[in-house]
Amino acid sequence: MTHRNALLAIHLGALMFGLSGVLGKLATSSPLTISFGRALFAVLALLIAASILQPSGARPTWRGRLGLLLGGLLLGSHWVTFFVAVKVAGVGIATLGFASFPAFTVLLEGLLFRERTRPIEYGLVLLVCVGLGLVTPGFDLASDATLGLLWAVLSGFLFALLALLNRAVTRGIDAVQAALWQNLAIAIGLAPFAWAGVVDMPALDWLWIGMLGVFCTGLAHSLFVASLRVLKARTTSVIFALEPVYGIAFAWLLFAEQPTLRMLAGGALIILATVANSRLKSTPAPAREPTRSVS
Repeated sequence: MTHRNALLAIHLGALMFGLSGVLGKLATSSPLTISFGRALFAVLALLIAASILQPSGARPTWRGRLGLLLGGLLLGSHWVTFFVAVKVAGVGIATLGFASFPAFTVLLEGLLFRERTRPIEYGLVLLVCVGLGLVTPGFDLASDATLGLLWAVLSGFLFALLALLNRAVTRGIDAVQAALWQNLAIAIGLAPFAWAGVVDMPALDWLWIGMLGVFCTGLAHSLFVASLRVLKARTTSVIFALEPVYGIAFAWLLFAEQPTLRMLAGGALIILATVANSRLKSTPAPAREPTRSVS
């Protein structure tokens, strides 16, 4: 893959991830059913991707597989809460609420990995909080916008936990294999709760959920992995910060979810914090002196 093709691949992957909320809104099934179906189709897509990309990492050990299964439960919970936010408040608010996950990552890294949090990183967290305050018209639990934003922020928190867990358990493991195990865990974990909804699923929902699993999960993840073999991680992180932009643009076109100026301002602050955070990661802060060993 050339550098130009890698850039095209990562932009296409970000576009597909940004479409997740749009396809989730098009599907009339419940968030549980959507997440279960997405995982099933993703497993099929990732099996094909693994055979094409030829995994370069090690196979996970049994301990690693347990960590990946736990990661699957977190990923599934992230999907369910995100699609609840989409159903309640719309694609724009759900996507921007989820985009708060870098702020949670900054805070959790200091707690779980004993990494020193720089003052500028606390500033980025504050920037995200201000952005979230602008995204919702007013804090009122009776408002769908506020309730949906809270579900989306919870989704972002769960995704941050997943990212940190993956950092601990996927080292040396092929990324496509890791995604395959996690999606398999989602399918198995949600099957008892979502099967009834699958039986009664409208025919058109199979199309939307199939696209979610194949394109927005399996193919998007594979493009991300393939591009990382050519591009720097910081470059891909900056490009993936465009995910909310793609999601809001498509929601505007398809559902007439026209964002207000206040919402656009809040979204700009969140995206700015995401880009700045990815830049900071290229110059890590010195670690604290550990008081005990951490595995």
